[in-house]
Amino acid sequence: MNISKIYRKRLIPAECLFLKDDIIVEQNDEFVLTKWKTLHPKPNFSHGCSCYLFNEGIKVSKIYREDGSLVYWYCDIVDYDFDEEGGMTATDLLADVILYPDGHVEVVDLDELAEAYEKDLITKRQMTRCLCNLNQLLSKIYRDKFDRLQAYLNSKGL
Repeated sequence: MNISKIYRKRLIPAECLFLKDDIIVEQNDEFVLTKWKTLHPKPNFSHGCSCYLFNEGIKVSKIYREDGSLVYWYCDIVDYDFDEEGGMTATDLLADVILYPDGHVEVVDLDELAEAYEKDLITKRQMTRCLCNLNQLLSKIYRDKFDRLQAYLNSKGL
């Protein structure tokens, strides 16, 4: 698999963006590593890096302030689609997990997930996959195995 274009598809609000400025650092059949700057300037963070883990159904991102200090780790539950021209679309299935440097864990946007399902913006299969992948991610976090996911980015100095 050779990914040359990455798209981020959101369900709420509905949009699909070509991440033209994201830099692909490494890729293989299991993941793609990228580094990026925020699409829209934010006061609390300016850049980051992400690991799209195909088999896990997640995107693990490391979010940084302008001064290079870590804000948090942000994990999106996603669904991946690939096209024949090297495009990858990561559809955000709305459920997210934030891990703060002090160890605090926060699960967010489950209300948006429910809204998307209620409005038929996601399929039953996507809902089931989202909840299963969220459960697997939380199990890794609670069993102190999140470092295995962090290693993809940390090992590259990202």
